[in-house]
Amino acid sequence: MLTVNSIVLYKNLPAVVKECGEKYTIAFSVKSGKKTEIKTQTVREKDVVVLFTNSSDVLDCEQLYEIERKISEQKSRLDDSTKEVYQLFEADETQSPVDFSELCELVYGSFTAVESWALYSYFHTSPFFKEDLSSGQISYSLRSKDEIDSLIAKQIEKSNEQENRTAFISRLKSKKIQLPDDAKYMQEIEAFALGKTDKSKNMKDAGYSETQENAHKLLIDTKFWTPYRNPYPARAGLSMQSAGETLSHPPEEERVRIQHVALAIDNEWSRDPDDAVFYDGTFLWVHIADPASTVLPDTKIDLAARNRGATLYIPECAARMLSEDSLEDYALGLVEETDAEAYSKALSFRLSLDENGSVVDTAVLKTEVRVRRLTYEQADEMCTEPELSPLFSIADKNIERRKKAGAVFISLPEVHISVSVEKDAMAPKITVEPLKENQSAVMVREMMLLAGEGAAKFAFKNQIPIPFISQDAPELPKDLPPGLAGQYKLRRSMRARSVGTVPSAHAGLGLGMYTQVTSPLRRYSDLLTHQQLRAYIDKKPMLSKEQVLERISAGDAAAGVVSKVQRKSELHWILCFLLQNPGWVGNGVIVELKGNSAVVFIPSLGQETQIALKAKQELNSEVRLKAGKVDIPKQTVTFVQIPD
Repeated sequence: MLTVNSIVLYKNLPAVVKECGEKYTIAFSVKSGKKTEIKTQTVREKDVVVLFTNSSDVLDCEQLYEIERKISEQKSRLDDSTKEVYQLFEADETQSPVDFSELCELVYGSFTAVESWALYSYFHTSPFFKEDLSSGQISYSLRSKDEIDSLIAKQIEKSNEQENRTAFISRLKSKKIQLPDDAKYMQEIEAFALGKTDKSKNMKDAGYSETQENAHKLLIDTKFWTPYRNPYPARAGLSMQSAGETLSHPPEEERVRIQHVALAIDNEWSRDPDDAVFYDGTFLWVHIADPASTVLPDTKIDLAARNRGATLYIPECAARMLSEDSLEDYALGLVEETDAEAYSKALSFRLSLDENGSVVDTAVLKTEVRVRRLTYEQADEMCTEPELSPLFSIADKNIERRKKAGAVFISLPEVHISVSVEKDAMAPKITVEPLKENQSAVMVREMMLLAGEGAAKFAFKNQIPIPFISQDAPELPKDLPPGLAGQYKLRRSMRARSVGTVPSAHAGLGLGMYTQVTSPLRRYSDLLTHQQLRAYIDKKPMLSKEQVLERISAGDAAAGVVSKVQRKSELHWILCFLLQNPGWVGNGVIVELKGNSAVVFIPSLGQETQIALKAKQELNSEVRLKAGKVDIPKQTVTFVQIPD
């Protein structure tokens, strides 16, 4: 029977009985950070385990903890005494259980209320005696020799581990870790830096604020990471490997065999054979890769592509939405081949244009087509040849038509960043090269816009639910300056695009309705549109508007993450490039004035920065800049104006 001032065990904490009755009121202390809070709780006798009863002492939990600290200092003496008591009981053939109070008397020499919690804590971890709380009272039985040896070994290992970790924390504070011994501790910080965990005990114990930026900096400062480690894909939960699901071979189906050889025009480094164009004198043909012939809605591959949203293009690699195999498969991509009998399978858009370049009719066909690949530079050189000249004329008409419809044309310098790791090199080779303004790149862009406009009109006419892309008209500045400053201001005035199943004007493009269909190998929304168009052509059930909206939401959300990671990754490698080129010097153009400071666009880096002006200057003025401090984790760099 419990009495007032009895000491009990409640949820592994010591508690003091304050009131007795049908139920008991107990008090115990709970630590919250650096504060200790006394709590009370009404319990039944079966909810607690008795440590000491019939106490005449008035105690509180802090006294119990204080005695625990003092008795713990006597651990060596207690260990010797416990071993002797164990041997005494071992000699007894009956080896019957011994109760808590008796064991305390034998080992410690006394047993009082204030000592009860401390001695229980000691015996709770003793390797010699096995604890039994099942009856509400505490009793102990002897462990076997093997059990004792095993527990002692584990305790030694744990003690050593704690000592090792304490030494590591000390090294971490000074940022002088020892590898490979400290790797297992640093991996916990690495997991936090990569977003795999939401906190880092090692950082906290070493006195560092738990932020991903700080973790990133600590990994670099301790040389566990090089500055070149790009954490942003992993931090966003994106794979840096292409999809692994192998696409099955498309079914045999009736296709129109196209006699002309279409032109696939792209950057020299591009490996996505997803579009090709041709003008036959009557129709403009835009041939698109046809992975939708085998990627069916809600299949495992479709769901995986939807979860990715888009191919991740970052300077060090491309993690593709669909498997790498699809890039070389005639059935899935537009592959160049010298063999006259080698045809790629395509979904082709046959466009009829009026004299102003407007799309007046669209046919969507399942086709077989042969392609020839050209780089932008090659196409520019061949722009007057018969197979290319009409395409440039169509592009010029389309640009003029879109301008009259209010299209906004923005041209800001861009760069191509490449990263390569050479054998035995200490650091990757990073190059940043301005992208050339190729005429053929503009031409291909216009062909793709015509295909998107034609596909949107075809879908609307035939009531096919697809992702229509729209954009509200921007509020264009009345005092738009010339040059880069004007282009920068134009970009800032643009509104976000919208995607839905109801067509609406795309003011930025100057088109009445629009969708994207030209990249089903690398954009999920394009693949979704292809699935719907193919279902219509084949007279098969199409996804409903609601189902399309669900897929738009999932695919666009994932693609948004991909886009954000691409921007962060590109900035990361620009900063790494500046780190490799200390004291970098280059030109910037003032694109916005803010009192005594200015926003400067740096064409050779494709970046903008803000600087303090040393003297009054005008928009579009060139300034000479020098790169200063580069902070990789914070993704910042300080540029300073060099006086003339």
